[in-house]
Amino acid sequence: MAAEKEQVKEKTTKPGETGRKAPSPDWLTKQNVEAISRLEEAAREQRTPADRIADVIAKFCGSMTFVWVHVIWFGSWIGYNVLPGVKQIDPFPFTFLTLVVSLEAIFLSTFILISQNHDTQISERRNHLDLQINLLTEQENTTMISMLRAIADKVGADISNDPKVEVMSEETQPDKLVRQIEQHENEK
Repeated sequence: MAAEKEQVKEKTTKPGETGRKAPSPDWLTKQNVEAISRLEEAAREQRTPADRIADVIAKFCGSMTFVWVHVIWFGSWIGYNVLPGVKQIDPFPFTFLTLVVSLEAIFLSTFILISQNHDTQISERRNHLDLQINLLTEQENTTMISMLRAIADKVGADISNDPKVEVMSEETQPDKLVRQIEQHENEK
């Protein structure tokens, strides 16, 4: 029991604390997952009641239950209105059914678009976060390469035969990369 408590204590200590074991990769990734989960929960809480209703309707419309409800509804409607000897509510060509289905399609497409707009906003936020993290990582890597070059110079290691070292120690310029990508796409 005491050994288990010590393992938990070791896993929950913060990096850099003296006398304690560094957290495991699992602990770090769990922290990242929880941070992203909190961001997504905050985004969900900011939705209006209308957005929440649209999401529920869009989720239902994308289910097999929705399909089966419509199969039964259309089958029953058509079956009832083609039976001989029964007073037909909407005889062939089912004009009222066509009207109802058309109105349903208008509203459903609107609900689905509202839900997709919300999903797009979350996706754009994630993409922006990814970009910021990637830029920060690139800056960290550039700094590390510069530091490693300084260490190599100090210990007398010859790294002059690798031309990539010089290029990789320069900061990446995102605006220049965008222009290169656009130029390449225009050449296709």
